[in-house]
Amino acid sequence: MADGGKYQTLPQSVLFCCDHNAVRSPMAEGIMKKLYGTECYIQSVGVKNDLEIDGFAITVCAEIGVALERHRSRSFDEMEDWGDDLSSFDLVLALSPASQRRALDLTQFYHIDVEYWPILDPTGLGDAREARLAAYRQARDQIMTRLEGRFGPARL
Repeated sequence: MADGGKYQTLPQSVLFCCDHNAVRSPMAEGIMKKLYGTECYIQSVGVKNDLEIDGFAITVCAEIGVALERHRSRSFDEMEDWGDDLSSFDLVLALSPASQRRALDLTQFYHIDVEYWPILDPTGLGDAREARLAAYRQARDQIMTRLEGRFGPARL
């Protein structure tokens, strides 16, 4: 919870970022859209766009009713080409150290809050399918906990 035991006000726009926009940031984008609907404009990007959406991320989000299969990965550099201007976001939530550095670098001339949420990178964890799914569920659940801890319970 925010200071004083109250939830923070939902900003008008949030940008999630991670390394590749293939696991953590699309999961966060989808989960936040499910929890808070259209009360806020929500997007995600990566430092790089060199991977497609991860199948394990799709699977664990589908378990909670979040559809990610239509997500198309994009980078900070491609964001403007897709119609989003970084300066239009109120809050950037960085889910990896590299994305935090990139977000801070890009926002130094704007009045945009950048926060770092250290979310587990589940890629490459676990040998068997169930162990890998468990790691992805852990990352998904960390995102949900952070969102609900900051903005309160789902509003749908």
